[in-house]
Amino acid sequence: MKNSLIKPGRYPFVVTLLSAMLVSCVIVFVTLKWLDAYTLHNKAIIVPDVKGLQLEEASRFLLRSGLRYNVIDSVFSKEVRPGAIVEVVPSVGSKVKEGRIVFITLNALSSQMAAIPVVTDMSFRQAYALLKARGFESVEIAYVSGAYKDLAVGVELHGRLLEGNEMVQLTAPLILKVSNGMPDIFMGENPESDELPAADPSLQSSNSDAETWF
Repeated sequence: MKNSLIKPGRYPFVVTLLSAMLVSCVIVFVTLKWLDAYTLHNKAIIVPDVKGLQLEEASRFLLRSGLRYNVIDSVFSKEVRPGAIVEVVPSVGSKVKEGRIVFITLNALSSQMAAIPVVTDMSFRQAYALLKARGFESVEIAYVSGAYKDLAVGVELHGRLLEGNEMVQLTAPLILKVSNGMPDIFMGENPESDELPAADPSLQSSNSDAETWF
């Protein structure tokens, strides 16, 4: 009877293949275990809701949760307290690994500023569009006396005419002064008076003499 057992010396290729497969399985198993330990598999941390908090307050929550943070930007919003957190990335409620950096956007302490453009002698549409393009949020139109209709005269803030290139907050309530095409007509020394100037006494005397002669 022939021996049915495979002798190692008789089939070296099969033995080598089996050994390679065994070693590969061991390597894969060890690698997966190492990845689980390295990435803290199934040990995620939820990003806490720190929106609306000051940075000092939020830092305690983040550090207590095992997270780091980095301030990357600032914006201006009237709906959030100055200096408070407006946005976080990854978003609130996201599952992250311990030690992950949370990127924070803060609300600026004051509105951003921009230079007032020189709008004198521009059409009011062009001047208005230029102010809005600079980022100014509140621009109202006020007509004033002027020889040319719809011509920009200047930009006013709190009753003061602003100079060209003056830095102003983008949220400032600006008033664009525009001429109405009706210049003031002054009569005598008092343009506000509706009374006609008094007649010359000498002319009255001459008229009386003429009436007597006729």
